[in-house]
Amino acid sequence: MSPDRRTPAPIRPSDVERWLAELELQPIDRADREGIASWDLELDGRRRFDVRVSVILDPALALIVWVHYAPPITDLFRKSYRKLLRWNDEYPFVKFAVAEDERPVLTAELPPGSLDRDALGLAIARALVVCDQLIGESAAWLWLDGRIPDTAGRKGRNPGLFRRYEHELAGLEALPAVDQPSQPGALRTLDLDAVSQATDR
Repeated sequence: MSPDRRTPAPIRPSDVERWLAELELQPIDRADREGIASWDLELDGRRRFDVRVSVILDPALALIVWVHYAPPITDLFRKSYRKLLRWNDEYPFVKFAVAEDERPVLTAELPPGSLDRDALGLAIARALVVCDQLIGESAAWLWLDGRIPDTAGRKGRNPGLFRRYEHELAGLEALPAVDQPSQPGALRTLDLDAVSQATDR
């Protein structure tokens, strides 16, 4: 008799909501559009705070962790574009891209076959660590004066996320943060502009 090769059940929005609750991550907004569900969160890294993250589910294709990395940039096809290309080489488990309105975004794509709470949680935690690592190089995009705000004494919203994945994040967090100011990353299975529109509410 051939082995049982049942197709995994599709991930449902209720699964994602349960995982977020178990990770103690509280969405600030929820939307459904043409079969795609999304959840908006505001999260904190250890150095960069108030990071907007969208979790976007297309049950037939993938779950996307979509970080609204910075406001629109104007020198895209020169210095900033080269910077995004370099980051894609340095951080292979995430992809930097540019949304339709020229906002830099950081994404991680999780195929349905490997999805569970910890796959989602680790993808979010890694994305926040990358935001921390690149805060210096991104400062000119994020703040008008290009200076990193003083956050001494501020407590993050989601410290439990980093504790939960402390072992998995150890190597990444050990990399030196860049404090001085490949091919382009792209979503392979979801249309980038379509996902961008789903997050523009």
